[in-house]
Amino acid sequence: MKLILIFSALFGASLCLETFVGHQVLRIKTRNEEEVKKLQLLESLEHLGLDFWINPSSPALPVDVRIPAHSVQAVKAFLESYGIAYSILIEDLQVVLDKEKQDMAYSQQRERSSNSFNYGTYHSLDSINAELDDLASEYSSLVSKLQIGESYEQRPLYVLKFSTGGNNRPAIWIDAGIHSREWVTQASALWIAKKIASDYGNDQSITSLLNKMDIFLLPVSNPDGYVFTHTTNRMWRKTRSKNQGSLCVGVDPNRNWDAGFGGPGASSNPCSDSYRGPRANSEVEVQSVVNFIKNHGNIQAFLTLHSYSQLLMYPYGYKCTEPADYVELDALGKAAASSIQSLYGTTFTVGSICTTIYQASGGSIDWSYDNGIKYSFAFELRDTGRYGFLLPASQIIPAAEETWLGLKKIMEHVRDNS
Repeated sequence: MKLILIFSALFGASLCLETFVGHQVLRIKTRNEEEVKKLQLLESLEHLGLDFWINPSSPALPVDVRIPAHSVQAVKAFLESYGIAYSILIEDLQVVLDKEKQDMAYSQQRERSSNSFNYGTYHSLDSINAELDDLASEYSSLVSKLQIGESYEQRPLYVLKFSTGGNNRPAIWIDAGIHSREWVTQASALWIAKKIASDYGNDQSITSLLNKMDIFLLPVSNPDGYVFTHTTNRMWRKTRSKNQGSLCVGVDPNRNWDAGFGGPGASSNPCSDSYRGPRANSEVEVQSVVNFIKNHGNIQAFLTLHSYSQLLMYPYGYKCTEPADYVELDALGKAAASSIQSLYGTTFTVGSICTTIYQASGGSIDWSYDNGIKYSFAFELRDTGRYGFLLPASQIIPAAEETWLGLKKIMEHVRDNS
């Protein structure tokens, strides 16, 4: 054990990885609005260094928060003094991170010896990009790799295009990993890419879909953030752009879209994890997708993968009014959730962003919907908090398989109704 700890410390030091020894993740259950307000007060106390995995918004929803070791006792005392109930989800975050790193190293070793890509493990950005090349070469009659822009740190934004030919056909957009720490999303997107490619010609539904429409898939929407989660801070969520007048880095790219920009649920503080940025589309990662979608002009569905919480949401987030297509979107969301559940029994809650979680402005699916893309949905993948953003790699393929069934249900509806 001692040797493992020494190795872990050395390995961490060699990569300048931030450590989370003694950090705990608590689940807090509020009973009323007053208790929610107390948690929002905690959230505003920057010296505590709290990282809310699920924000305090309404008494109906649990709150998950990562607490640095130096603040654990103070936060627990605060909660206990007000009689606010909590439980410990993760006793020591570093233990979970060490296990994740160990599993990755073991998988990499096995991949090298078998010379094959393992969809059931987490990968570096370089490894993901190499696999995109391999898919494009293995399925060259169907799959091509496009670069739609580059990140703040000048990493390419690669999209896989699945097409059986024809010009400017109606298309479906899928993206993942806009929040970099949500690793199950980038991993699921890769499995889904392989699934689409290998199902064409074998699965009647996907074959008929691709004979009529194209699919564009962006597996890593925030490559700078993703690299940073591997090299420096596993819990990083934002982009890596520099903020004028602040030492704090990065913008929340899902508060940066031109949809109710700067409204509720987005922060004006550059140090916040939900910092909206200086203006809409300030992040090149967001602007690149906006440009691509607008230039294409015939995108019929915009589907984005996040984690965690097991939710399937449609607009709106920046306001709490129902979208014009509420009845159709709600019914389709419920049908997709039913398809998801059919595989492993995983339940997804369906609704608008505002009614399902909280008001949040500047989000991607609000922008796409307001720009005429009716079928705009955000998936929040596994789990409901046991591991949160640190979903074990053993759950990647099951998560991808069930998510695929939900995506497929939506895509079939789009195929038949556009």
